[in-house]
Amino acid sequence: MNYQERLLKVIPGGAHTYSRGFDQFPSNAPQILQRAKGAYVYDPDGNEFLDYGMALLAVTIGYSEQRVNLAAIEQIEMGNNLTRPSLVELEAAECFVENFDSTDMVKFTKNGSTATTAAIKLSRAFTGRKLIARCSQHPFFSYDDWFIGSTQVPRGVPQEIVDQTKFFGYNDLEGFQRLLQEYPDELACVILEPVTDVEPKERFLHQLQDLCQKHGVVFILDEMKTGFRFHKSGAQHYFDLKPDLSCFGKGMANGFSVAAVAGCREIMELGSIESEGQERVFLLSTTHGAEMSSLGAFVEVMKIYDELKVCDHLWSYGKKLQDSMNEIARTHGIEHYFQGTGYACRPEYITRGQDGNPCLKFRTLFLQEMVRNGVLIPWVALCLRHGDLELQRTSEALDASLKIYAQALETGVERFLEGPPIKPVFRRFN
Repeated sequence: MNYQERLLKVIPGGAHTYSRGFDQFPSNAPQILQRAKGAYVYDPDGNEFLDYGMALLAVTIGYSEQRVNLAAIEQIEMGNNLTRPSLVELEAAECFVENFDSTDMVKFTKNGSTATTAAIKLSRAFTGRKLIARCSQHPFFSYDDWFIGSTQVPRGVPQEIVDQTKFFGYNDLEGFQRLLQEYPDELACVILEPVTDVEPKERFLHQLQDLCQKHGVVFILDEMKTGFRFHKSGAQHYFDLKPDLSCFGKGMANGFSVAAVAGCREIMELGSIESEGQERVFLLSTTHGAEMSSLGAFVEVMKIYDELKVCDHLWSYGKKLQDSMNEIARTHGIEHYFQGTGYACRPEYITRGQDGNPCLKFRTLFLQEMVRNGVLIPWVALCLRHGDLELQRTSEALDASLKIYAQALETGVERFLEGPPIKPVFRRFN
């Protein structure tokens, strides 16, 4: 059955997230998935794949984790969505504030895009300024106009909105200082992820934070990818940072839908209602933002993190996986073309072509061969249920796949590809 045709007929792009689209996977990848358990996903025909996509990094413990499921079901039985704030809504907010050093207040929502956009609105309200400085190396912050207008797909975004977002480079403190000089007293905020595909230079993040404080610019950390991986209290704890505002999602509730914008009281309380006569900021008002099942899952996830030392496992397993990737690449003589890199808790891999530059054709070939060997690895997201057996299975798949990779480097990648190469998500034309 051609699920792809059915998907494209009723869903623009065939999926509700572009990174799940067919153009992001090799042609032999499963077109659709039916269920998942632990570190494995299954298609409707029952084919099993060891998964490193982990629901776009949203699952950090394991698919269909019983304790998390039961916590969510308990809240469903309580009514799931009530007329006034729920008890679990209060418990989740107190749990969040307790676990994050930079946080006095938190507002829950359903996805990362609304959280980051809320942080932008708060920043503009707090500073009275309108310009945004965003890190150019970080691929995605929001589906809203302030970000999409700054990408390769600005169609539908007014030019005046496009012009309000400015760029600076990761590890480029001088570049940010030039923005401050070019737009004095006009930058409302800086938004970036704590890390990119390279490590921060010594003190870069701290110096950026200091410059923001000095010039009255709100310092926002997007922790969608790093939160609940580097440390249960975020990469901000790992790097000893105290952002004005932070945005979280993905790993918060092991796949249940919850995200958050959080930060210092001085800024967050602009969205409150109890200060008589204060001009209001209409922050976030979402019917399902405090859905009880997801918040119950979040509270249980935090308990599991404490009990089972989830982040310690992610760091340990990730280091073993990186070592395996690089050792097998050396075995096949392609260590300069395929490399496991990044932080061990959030590994990455680089695929290079014959010219030594990153190459989507070779990335597609690698993904294709890993799928052939039963591993789905569009990126590397780790979970607690990745264990010794999964590492062995991954290493065997790597050995078989990198053998083909080495042959493609010698004789040309086209003869090995079974379909078109994957494409960048942000591209002007299909």
